[in-house]
Amino acid sequence: MSRVGKRTIKLPAGVKVAFKAPFVEVGGKNGQLKRQLPPSVSVDIKGDEVFVVNLSQDETKRALHGLCRTLISNMVLGVAQGYTKELELQGVGFRAQAQGTKLTMQLGFSHPVEFPLPTGISATVDANTKITLKGADKELLGLTAAKLRKVRPPEPYKGKGIRYLGEVITLKQGKTAGAGGGK
Repeated sequence: MSRVGKRTIKLPAGVKVAFKAPFVEVGGKNGQLKRQLPPSVSVDIKGDEVFVVNLSQDETKRALHGLCRTLISNMVLGVAQGYTKELELQGVGFRAQAQGTKLTMQLGFSHPVEFPLPTGISATVDANTKITLKGADKELLGLTAAKLRKVRPPEPYKGKGIRYLGEVITLKQGKTAGAGGGK
Protein backbone atom coordinates (compact mmCIF):
# COMPACT_ATOMS: atom_id res chain seq x y z
CA MET A 1 0.00 0.00 0.00
CA SER A 2 1.22 3.48 -0.83
CA ARG A 3 2.53 5.54 2.08
CA VAL A 4 1.38 8.74 0.38
CA GLY A 5 -2.01 7.26 -0.52
CA LYS A 6 -2.73 6.24 3.09
CA ARG A 7 -2.52 9.82 4.37
CA THR A 8 -5.81 11.67 4.81
CA ILE A 9 -6.57 15.02 3.23
CA LYS A 10 -7.80 17.59 5.76
CA LEU A 11 -10.37 19.98 4.27
CA PRO A 12 -10.00 23.68 5.14
CA ALA A 13 -13.10 25.71 6.01
CA GLY A 14 -15.20 26.55 2.96
CA VAL A 15 -13.95 23.68 0.77
CA LYS A 16 -16.41 21.05 -0.44
CA VAL A 17 -15.50 17.70 -2.05
CA ALA A 18 -17.92 15.49 -3.96
CA PHE A 19 -17.19 12.09 -5.53
CA LYS A 20 -19.42 10.74 -8.27
CA ALA A 21 -17.44 7.88 -9.79
CA PRO A 22 -15.17 8.34 -11.68
CA PHE A 23 -15.11 12.13 -11.11
CA VAL A 24 -14.04 14.06 -8.03
CA GLU A 25 -15.17 17.69 -7.73
CA VAL A 26 -13.62 20.21 -5.37
CA GLY A 27 -15.09 23.68 -4.78
CA GLY A 28 -13.97 26.64 -2.72
CA LYS A 29 -13.49 30.40 -2.74
CA ASN A 30 -11.09 30.24 -5.73
CA GLY A 31 -13.42 28.23 -7.99
CA GLN A 32 -14.40 24.70 -8.93
CA LEU A 33 -12.08 21.92 -10.12
CA LYS A 34 -13.07 18.54 -11.54
CA ARG A 35 -10.86 15.54 -12.32
CA GLN A 36 -11.48 12.02 -13.57
CA LEU A 37 -9.94 9.28 -11.45
CA PRO A 38 -9.02 5.77 -12.62
CA PRO A 39 -11.55 3.01 -11.79
CA SER A 40 -9.09 1.37 -9.38
CA VAL A 41 -9.33 4.33 -6.98
CA SER A 42 -12.27 5.45 -4.84
CA VAL A 43 -12.77 8.42 -2.53
CA ASP A 44 -14.42 8.35 0.93
CA ILE A 45 -15.49 11.64 2.49
CA LYS A 46 -16.04 11.65 6.27
CA GLY A 47 -16.68 15.06 7.80
CA ASP A 48 -13.74 17.30 7.01
CA GLU A 49 -11.41 14.46 5.98
CA VAL A 50 -10.98 12.79 2.58
CA PHE A 51 -9.62 9.25 2.24
CA VAL A 52 -8.36 7.84 -1.06
CA VAL A 53 -9.00 4.08 -1.24
CA ASN A 54 -7.18 1.65 -3.50
CA LEU A 55 -9.54 -1.01 -4.91
CA SER A 56 -6.98 -3.14 -6.77
CA GLN A 57 -3.92 -5.18 -5.86
CA ASP A 58 -2.47 -5.04 -9.38
CA GLU A 59 0.96 -3.41 -9.18
CA THR A 60 0.39 -0.85 -11.95
CA LYS A 61 -2.98 0.16 -10.53
CA ARG A 62 -1.60 0.35 -6.98
CA ALA A 63 0.91 2.91 -8.24
CA LEU A 64 -1.97 5.30 -9.00
CA HIS A 65 -3.10 5.36 -5.35
CA GLY A 66 -0.56 7.92 -4.12
CA LEU A 67 -0.79 9.93 -7.35
CA CYS A 68 -4.56 10.34 -7.02
CA ARG A 69 -4.24 11.36 -3.37
CA THR A 70 -1.68 14.04 -4.29
CA LEU A 71 -3.80 15.32 -7.19
CA ILE A 72 -6.84 15.68 -4.92
CA SER A 73 -4.70 17.37 -2.25
CA ASN A 74 -3.43 19.85 -4.88
CA MET A 75 -7.03 20.54 -5.93
CA VAL A 76 -8.03 21.24 -2.32
CA LEU A 77 -5.09 23.60 -1.78
CA GLY A 78 -5.79 25.32 -5.10
CA VAL A 79 -9.42 26.17 -4.37
CA ALA A 80 -8.58 27.20 -0.79
CA GLN A 81 -5.39 29.27 -1.27
CA GLY A 82 -4.47 29.23 -4.96
CA TYR A 83 -1.09 28.85 -6.61
CA THR A 84 1.31 31.39 -8.11
CA LYS A 85 4.19 31.23 -10.58
CA GLU A 86 6.51 34.17 -11.14
CA LEU A 87 8.47 34.85 -14.30
CA GLU A 88 10.81 37.68 -15.23
CA LEU A 89 11.85 39.24 -18.52
CA GLN A 90 15.58 39.71 -18.98
CA GLY A 91 16.80 41.88 -21.85
CA VAL A 92 17.05 45.47 -23.02
CA GLY A 93 13.63 46.76 -24.05
CA PHE A 94 11.82 43.61 -22.91
CA ARG A 95 8.54 44.49 -21.24
CA ALA A 96 5.09 43.06 -20.62
CA GLN A 97 1.60 44.39 -20.07
CA ALA A 98 -1.46 42.54 -18.78
CA GLN A 99 -4.68 43.36 -20.64
CA GLY A 100 -7.63 41.36 -19.34
CA THR A 101 -7.23 37.76 -20.50
CA LYS A 102 -4.02 38.29 -22.49
CA LEU A 103 -0.43 39.37 -22.02
CA THR A 104 1.17 41.69 -24.55
CA MET A 105 4.98 41.50 -24.56
CA GLN A 106 7.85 43.23 -26.35
CA LEU A 107 10.56 40.57 -26.58
CA GLY A 108 12.98 41.88 -29.19
CA PHE A 109 10.95 40.63 -32.15
CA SER A 110 9.75 43.00 -34.90
CA HIS A 111 6.22 42.72 -33.50
CA PRO A 112 4.59 42.56 -30.05
CA VAL A 113 3.71 39.06 -28.86
CA GLU A 114 0.17 38.50 -27.58
CA PHE A 115 -0.23 35.52 -25.24
CA PRO A 116 -3.83 34.50 -24.44
CA LEU A 117 -4.37 33.27 -20.89
CA PRO A 118 -6.52 30.15 -20.38
CA THR A 119 -9.71 30.30 -18.32
CA GLY A 120 -8.87 30.16 -14.62
CA ILE A 121 -5.44 31.81 -14.92
CA SER A 122 -4.88 35.51 -14.22
CA ALA A 123 -1.74 37.59 -14.70
CA THR A 124 -0.33 40.74 -13.17
CA VAL A 125 2.79 42.61 -14.26
CA ASP A 126 5.07 44.52 -11.87
CA ALA A 127 7.74 46.97 -13.06
CA ASN A 128 7.08 45.90 -16.71
CA THR A 129 9.38 42.88 -16.30
CA LYS A 130 7.93 40.67 -13.53
CA ILE A 131 4.93 38.52 -14.49
CA THR A 132 2.90 36.82 -11.75
CA LEU A 133 0.49 34.08 -12.84
CA LYS A 134 -2.23 32.98 -10.41
CA GLY A 135 -4.74 30.15 -10.53
CA ALA A 136 -6.43 27.34 -8.63
CA ASP A 137 -5.34 24.50 -10.96
CA LYS A 138 -1.68 23.70 -10.28
CA GLU A 139 -1.27 21.64 -13.46
CA LEU A 140 -2.78 24.31 -15.73
CA LEU A 141 -0.72 27.04 -14.04
CA GLY A 142 2.56 25.17 -14.58
CA LEU A 143 1.66 24.39 -18.18
CA THR A 144 0.79 28.05 -18.86
CA ALA A 145 4.06 29.24 -17.29
CA ALA A 146 6.03 26.73 -19.40
CA LYS A 147 4.28 27.84 -22.61
CA LEU A 148 4.94 31.48 -21.74
CA ARG A 149 8.63 30.74 -21.12
CA LYS A 150 8.80 28.89 -24.45
CA VAL A 151 7.87 32.09 -26.35
CA ARG A 152 11.40 33.39 -25.73
CA PRO A 153 13.52 31.00 -23.61
CA PRO A 154 16.74 32.38 -22.11
CA GLU A 155 19.55 32.19 -24.62
CA PRO A 156 22.89 30.78 -23.38
CA TYR A 157 25.23 33.67 -24.28
CA LYS A 158 23.66 36.77 -22.75
CA GLY A 159 20.76 35.20 -20.82
CA LYS A 160 18.09 37.30 -22.56
CA GLY A 161 14.57 35.89 -22.54
CA ILE A 162 11.77 34.81 -20.22
CA ARG A 163 12.83 32.89 -17.12
CA TYR A 164 11.27 31.72 -13.88
CA LEU A 165 11.95 34.05 -10.97
CA GLY A 166 15.21 32.93 -9.37
CA GLU A 167 16.14 30.56 -12.23
CA VAL A 168 19.89 30.40 -12.77
CA ILE A 169 21.01 30.33 -16.40
CA THR A 170 24.53 29.02 -16.97
CA LEU A 171 26.05 31.26 -19.60
CA LYS A 172 28.43 30.01 -22.25
CA GLN A 173 31.64 31.82 -22.97
CA GLY A 174 31.60 33.59 -26.34
CA LYS A 175 34.32 33.51 -28.96
CA THR A 176 37.47 35.47 -28.13
CA ALA A 177 39.11 37.83 -30.62
CA GLY A 178 42.37 36.68 -32.17
CA ALA A 179 42.05 33.03 -31.18
CA GLY A 180 41.28 31.78 -34.67
CA GLY A 181 44.55 31.38 -36.53
CA GLY A 182 43.37 32.12 -40.06
CA LYS A 183 45.54 32.92 -43.14
